[in-house]
Amino acid sequence: MKYTAILYQDPETPGVWIAEFPAIPEADSFGQGPEEALAHAKEALELVLAHLKAEGRPLPEDVRVAGVGVDAA
Repeated sequence: MKYTAILYQDPETPGVWIAEFPAIPEADSFGQGPEEALAHAKEALELVLAHLKAEGRPLPEDVRVAGVGVDAA
């Protein structure tokens, strides 16, 4: 299964990146760069999904993504 991840720099901690899964916030993670943050988040995602399966609970569906433009002038 694939899930949408959002990667961004932590606005409060220079050098730290955050990886979030909107559909599964329990798997959100961080690292010293985008690759490390995503690697940690992927590990957490696998653990959360395994836990849900072990409990017999359904896996969450991924979110829908839409690009929105605004005139910021």
